[in-house]
Amino acid sequence: MKKVADILPGLLSNNSKILRRSEIREILKLTRKPGVISLAGGLPYPGLFPVEELKDIVATVLDREGEQALQYGPTEGDPRLIDFLVQWMREHEGADIDHNYFLICSGAQQALDLIGRVFIDPGDPIIVGLPTYLGAIQAFRGYRANLIGVPVDKQGMDVERVEEVLKEYSDKGLKVKFIYIVPDFQNPSGVTMSLERREKLLELCYEYDTVTIDDSPYRDLRYEGEPLPMVGPMDKRGYAFSVHTFSKIFSPGPRLGWIVANPAIMDKLVMAKQTADLCTSSFTQAIMFEFLDRGLLKPHIDKAVEHYRKKQKAMLEALDKYIPKDAGFDWTHPEGGVFLWVCLPEHMDADILFPKAVEKKVAYVMGSAFHFDRSGTNTLRLNFSFPSKEQIVEGIKRLADLFKEEL
Repeated sequence: MKKVADILPGLLSNNSKILRRSEIREILKLTRKPGVISLAGGLPYPGLFPVEELKDIVATVLDREGEQALQYGPTEGDPRLIDFLVQWMREHEGADIDHNYFLICSGAQQALDLIGRVFIDPGDPIIVGLPTYLGAIQAFRGYRANLIGVPVDKQGMDVERVEEVLKEYSDKGLKVKFIYIVPDFQNPSGVTMSLERREKLLELCYEYDTVTIDDSPYRDLRYEGEPLPMVGPMDKRGYAFSVHTFSKIFSPGPRLGWIVANPAIMDKLVMAKQTADLCTSSFTQAIMFEFLDRGLLKPHIDKAVEHYRKKQKAMLEALDKYIPKDAGFDWTHPEGGVFLWVCLPEHMDADILFPKAVEKKVAYVMGSAFHFDRSGTNTLRLNFSFPSKEQIVEGIKRLADLFKEEL
């Protein structure tokens, strides 16, 4: 007697056959073992969640507009929330935009999926960093994009190499559909793209008729230095889109993000969202608007910045104390965000070391997960937002012991 597993290969789409589970989500399962210190996930610290404020806000929303908040809403999003974000981006980013540029999404991950759905046909070339955000790799691979990797160094994506790729494909009569960047405190490396490279990237978009996707989940978590302008607001011709989220600066639970894009493309994004989920939760949008309207976001971000600054300092000091740079180890010193990027000596493989790390009850994410071509095996990502300072120091000690054994 046949079972569905027997016939499933003939029923599945080609898209589904290339989907992969998130390596980070799988790693997080291992970190639930007793005593394991997780420096792996990018989870916000739950002690920062504004639980008490939200108890009152939820009650207020239900009392004032319960029937509307529990109903379907416009695909574009709650107009009140969008009005707030328009003003926020005008004041903080100098963006010359209005509500026609906005689409509220179920988290930034949905935004990336919608962009992939609207732009990518199977085989279309797109440029991503080596390394880059794993969720973006998954989203774009799901539409069978031809991913082209460009190295990321301490100044961000190598735009000289971007230019070479664009010229190479243009000479073949092919168009690169878009360039995906995380310019501020990149996930996973923590590096920030220089102003010179941001400006050059826009020039290349104009020259080769392609667009840039500026993914900015960590931009407001800055601990030192001065902010550089976002690529989207720098662009006055509609060639740069930006993706944002409340997950890192508020809480991931409500699943709220947004896209800022030229109205010429926004109509397509709205239609794509209507096929995905019709609209983002009216309830969570109403709660978010009330939180913002009470003026609670800025103090909340300030509190998070102060908290994460101390944890980043603890991790950097522990790395300096316990891991010898003269043995070939190196790591980034980000000005913000929630990650550090560690480079091991060339002969060491973070993929092979991972099970040994778990045996020592510490976990990280292998750098190869952020390289779609599976390179970067001598790199790894560390997170400092979720663990305590004590766990950070102890976790680095355990990693140091492992590395010394391997040396």
